[in-house]
Formats: sequence, structure tokens, C-alpha cells
Amino acid sequence: MELNNDEDGKATPRTLLGRRLRRMRGDSGLSLRALAEQVGYPHSYLGRVELGDQLPSEALAIVLDTHFGTSGLFVDLLELAQDTSIPDYGRAVVSSEEQATRIQVFNSSLIPGLLQTEDYAYALIRETGSHDSEEQLSELVETRMRRKRVLGKDNSPLFWAIMDEASLKRPVGGSKCMAEQITSMFEVMRMPHVTVQVLPFAQGEHPLLGGSLSLQTFRNGATIGYVESFASGESVESPKRILRLTQMLDKARSKALPEKESLTLMRTYLGEYENAEDS
Repeated sequence: MELNNDEDGKATPRTLLGRRLRRMRGDSGLSLRALAEQVGYPHSYLGRVELGDQLPSEALAIVLDTHFGTSGLFVDLLELAQDTSIPDYGRAVVSSEEQATRIQVFNSSLIPGLLQTEDYAYALIRETGSHDSEEQLSELVETRMRRKRVLGKDNSPLFWAIMDEASLKRPVGGSKCMAEQITSMFEVMRMPHVTVQVLPFAQGEHPLLGGSLSLQTFRNGATIGYVESFASGESVESPKRILRLTQMLDKARSKALPEKESLTLMRTYLGEYENAEDS
């Protein structure tokens, strides 16, 4: 069987992962069904992974590394493959999240990505139509969930999120999904290095309407920015533009509710979604 490559015919992390699995299975003298029995996953699933038609879940990658004694090889290839699913314009910024000492974000209509639950992310990505199959949709969601680990690691960056009230008002995924999303944010907000504020409708206009902004600062003091709107985005490194974006973020932050009042507003929305769910 021929493995899928990219449009130029070059091997990708996805196809390399599948190729390595097929080779190691063959070297072990195992059929797909025999390997499936040993690792506890369907042979059809393993077959799609070998062909590059589907990425393994993180759990399967860990099981394969354990089974073949490959010291994290499959997990590493999985992360590389997941990174390639991120649009080119956002890949540099996303990949640098692990090295940042401070991450500041503003979202005008959505819950920030690092705070999203799996169901919320699933509903969003499904609606964009940026996937060709249910398997690819699941891969995109898992990639987003992997990014959240940066908030729970040792020496996590300071994370400061400002989100427009519209992100709470819009019932992405329905009332149950939103109730779980807001409850999840309460848990994250207990972390000492995490601050979340809501910019209320009552403040009217602000300089970041209609888009999202991320600023990442590193140990050497350098800051990079990422501006996104709809299906396009741009990485920013110019000091002059970073200063301008920082000023815009500061102005939006000055209009946001303090964290305690933001929590109160979030609880109000949580109550509305819970009541809607019960009715």
C-alpha cells in the first residue's frame, strides 16, 4: 500500500509516523490484527495510522512507544504532525508558547484557545469546515487540547486573558457546552499564574473589536505578536508594531472588569446556561 505524502510528494510527519509503525510491526513479524490484539486498539484504526489517513491519539502513541520500546518516538512524531495542522501564519507563535514567560491574549468573540474545553473546541472547529473527515476534526481538536498543557507545566508562563463579553453570550455548542466551558475556566482561574478578565458590553467600543491578539514575552525581554481575524493571521516582530499592539491591548485591558467582577459576570452567564439546560 502506498502512503500519502503532501502535495509535492514529500514525506510528512504524518506519513513518517505511519511508515515507522508499519516497519516496526513488520520487523516484529506481526500482522495488523496481531498488533491490534496486543495493544488493545482496532486493527482498522492502526491501518489508517499506517497509511497516514489518521493520526493516532496521544494515548495510542504512548502505547506504541511502550510496546516497541521507542522512548517517545511516536509521541514526538505525533506532536510534529499535529503542529503541521496549524495554519502557517500561526505555527511560529503556537510553537513558541512553550518558551514564553508571559502570554497575553485578547479575544473579541470566542473563549481564548488555551482556555477552551474539548467540546467547545469541537463545536468551533466543526463549524469552520476546516476538516475533510470526522477523524481530521478529532485530530484538530486534540491538537488544540495539547496546547493547553503549557498552563499546567512546571514554570508555566504568566497567562493574562481578556475576552469580550460576547464570548460568554454566544452559546457555542449549546447551553450544556457553555456551562461546562465556564465551569472549566473557574478551575483554571484558581491557578496563581492565570488572570482572566471580561470586557463588558457596557464599555462600548474598544481598539480590538473584530479580531484576536496574542503577545508572548520571553526571558530575554523580546516580545512577538500574533493578530488573527477569520481564516487569516499574521505574526508580528517589529518593535514599532509590537509597541502599538501593546498599547491597544492595554487600552482594552483598562476597560475590562477587575477579576473579581469578571467572575461575578461569568457566574451570571453560568446560571443562565444551567437554567436553559434544565428547562
